[in-house]
Amino acid sequence: RLGVKVFGGTYVKKGSIIVRQRGTRILPYTEVGLGSDHTIYALKDGYVQFHKNRHTSKTYVSII
Repeated sequence: RLGVKVFGGTYVKKGSIIVRQRGTRILPYTEVGLGSDHTIYALKDGYVQFHKNRHTSKTYVSII
């Protein structure tokens, strides 16, 4: 049951799970928390945004 649960541009409420993963393939950014099992969840209401760093090619997720 791993993977992205909510895709970019979707409105989420506080506490919603965005990504379930093993390890940190996707990293948390602004207004997003990281659980002990590397689950990424929303810390506030808003829209999900995924973005990639050009230099390190790592993917980040944030709430805007």
